Amino acid sequence: MSHEPFEIGIEIQPGDIDALGHVNNVVFLRWVQEAAIAHWSALTNAQQKAEVVWVVARHEIDYRKPAMPGDGLRARTWVGGASRTVFERLTEVVRAADEVVLARGRTLWVPVDPVTGRPTMVSAEVRAVLSVPEDEVSPKARTEPLR
Repeated sequence: MSHEPFEIGIEIQPGDIDALGHVNNVVFLRWVQEAAIAHWSALTNAQQKAEVVWVVARHEIDYRKPAMPGDGLRARTWVGGASRTVFERLTEVVRAADEVVLARGRTLWVPVDPVTGRPTMVSAEVRAVLSVPEDEVSPKARTEPLR
C-alpha cells in the first residue's frame, strides 16, 4: 500500500558528524524516529494522541550514500501495511539538492495503551487517519525482516 509521504526538513548539526567526516549512521535512526513522531503529531488530534502511544518493535535501515556537512536534507515518511497490532512505517532520507536517496528505513511500530502499557488495537478512526483500512492485514507488517 502506498500513501502520500509526509516530509520534514533536516539540518545537520556539528555533533552529527563522525570521525569519517560524514553523518554517523545512528543519526539517521534519530531522523527516522523524528519524522515518524512529526507525522503522527500532524495527523492526529489531542484525543487520539491520548489514546495510544507507539513503541518500536523493529528498525531496519539501508544506508545508500553518506550525508555530508552542509547537505540540505529531508526525511519523508508514510505508513505502509498493518496487521491488527503492528504498523509498518517507511522512511527515506534524501538530499534536497538532487533528490538522491541517502537512506531508506522500515520501522515496525506497536500501538500501546498509555494507561496499561500493553499493546492494543487502534480505533477505526486512527486507522483511517493513518490511511490503513480496518480490514487490511499486510504480511509485510509482521516482525520478520525484509527479503
